[in-house]
Amino acid sequence: MSDDVALNAAFLALADPVRRSIIARLSKGPATVNELADPFEISKQAVSKHIQVLEQAQLVTRSRDAQRRPVHLNPARLEALTAWIDQ
Repeated sequence: MSDDVALNAAFLALADPVRRSIIARLSKGPATVNELADPFEISKQAVSKHIQVLEQAQLVTRSRDAQRRPVHLNPARLEALTAWIDQ
C-alpha cells in the first residue's frame, strides 16, 4: 500500500465516531469484539465490520489467544499519522 493510499485509508477509518471510540478504548489495552461492542447500541456484527475497516487501515491487529481473538491497537501506524500531521 503506498503512503498516500495508507494515509487516506487511515483518515477515512477515523472519520467514523464509532471507530474513533474503538481506537480510544484500545489505547487502554487489547479487547475482544464482545468487550468493544458493549458500550454501543449496535450489533456485534456491526462492531466487527468497524474493526475490519480499522484492520484494513492498519490501525489495529488481531491475535489468537486460545478461544479469544483480542484486537490490539497498532501504535506504529498512529505514530505515522502523527508524523504526517507534524509535517
